[in-house]
Amino acid sequence: LEEVANPRQGLKTLDNDYFIHFWHEVNWNSLCFGAKNAEDAQHSNCKWFPINHGGEYRKYYGNNYSVVNWYNDGAEMKANAIRKYNSVTRTITNIPYYFREGITWSVICSQPSFRWYGYGFIFSNGGQCVVPDQPLNLKYLAGLLNSKVTGYLLNILSPTLGFESGYLKKIPIIEDNNSRIVVEENADKNIAYSKIDWDSYETSWDFQRHPLLRSVTRLEEAYTTWRSECEQRFSQLKANEEELNRIFIDIYGLQDELTPEVADKDVTVHRIFDTKDDVLASMQGSSYVRTKRDEVVSLLSYAVGCMFGRYSLDVEGLAYAGGDWDASKYRTFQPDKDGILPISGDAYFEDDIVTRFVEFVKTVSGADTLEENLQFVADALGGQGKYARDVIRAYFINGFYADHLKTYQKRPIYWLFDSGKKNGFKALIYMHRYNKDTLARIRTDYVYEQQERYRARIEQLERQLETADGGARAKLNKQLLQLREQEAEVLAYEEKIGH
Repeated sequence: LEEVANPRQGLKTLDNDYFIHFWHEVNWNSLCFGAKNAEDAQHSNCKWFPINHGGEYRKYYGNNYSVVNWYNDGAEMKANAIRKYNSVTRTITNIPYYFREGITWSVICSQPSFRWYGYGFIFSNGGQCVVPDQPLNLKYLAGLLNSKVTGYLLNILSPTLGFESGYLKKIPIIEDNNSRIVVEENADKNIAYSKIDWDSYETSWDFQRHPLLRSVTRLEEAYTTWRSECEQRFSQLKANEEELNRIFIDIYGLQDELTPEVADKDVTVHRIFDTKDDVLASMQGSSYVRTKRDEVVSLLSYAVGCMFGRYSLDVEGLAYAGGDWDASKYRTFQPDKDGILPISGDAYFEDDIVTRFVEFVKTVSGADTLEENLQFVADALGGQGKYARDVIRAYFINGFYADHLKTYQKRPIYWLFDSGKKNGFKALIYMHRYNKDTLARIRTDYVYEQQERYRARIEQLERQLETADGGARAKLNKQLLQLREQEAEVLAYEEKIGH
């Protein structure tokens, strides 16, 4: 392989926490995609550029989470390298190969997987790359490297959990012109399938619109269509991979050593099941299993994005992630005015998150199917509650933020203000709309208001208690106890916000 496309190590930043972020953490306008060379990158005047930085087992395309500070041709990182080692190239290697098209893989892993990437990427030492010096069809190479043949050879070359570029260099390349077109076509399709799958979720910078918000008024129908589409993509990708395995096993004469079959759990596009109990035994252990609940949770996340203005029903992809606010992008569904969404046990505020979600569903699917769609959401969430809105409210109070942290790998874009275990006060803000007035607004417009509503409700229940008896009295006392605890919690929290 080193003779046709030398595998190369990438840079070591010497301070990953400072120089590398997830793309969703930085101002969208400071990001540059698609730079074809160093000159393009420098002329963009951008600070952040995509970086191949390893990641989970995923073939053909994806794991595009990270960006690196390469402002002014990496001047700050280079200066840091000189301060520590009196050398740039000791830690920042293979600079001439940055931004070129190539194939990347995760160095530390139990099973290697190879992903094609286009122009505009830098690469790190954890996500080393194959960048050809001579004209070479990278799609052909992607097919070969993801085949069982390469896995077999690498297990001989590197019996440990490390697959550094030195091992990749030794892979023999046997080109078969009779099979070349089929290999390139299948590999190209596999990259396309993997990219569609990757871009279907909001953690992709090329995410456009939630797949359940197609031109269908019933969410259950949209879900069924989406699940079928994922299943078809899974089957096509698996069949293509097995065809590529057959071809390369024949080319390398390994019929006695290998079979072409690919295990379901090794197909790296998502597959959706209604519940965890429905997951096939062949998919156990795969990180690409999703359930109906997962899809509905991602819809709720997208809806919150629309409430904050991160997304819009009128434009594809990101509508706002820093920079100048453009109100003309939001005609169909208006984002929250102050960028603060309260989450409470009742609709105490006009912009209560559940009220806004109901408004969102009504906007995207119409009034006629509103209750049906809310019930579909509630059933998928699987929470307890007599009414769909109660289940959805309980999820926003107790489950939404944990799911958000998981989705964004503990680097959330929505930040939770939380008074404590009694759920006296909760509110979400959007990091890109945070400003010097946000905390003051939370305190005066929401925390104070929440206190007043608790006081009013407590007084109301105390009056009802005077004439209540039996079971009604016990129920009122239970409600009063909860409200008084929440009121006390919010009182203490107001002091913290003030500080």
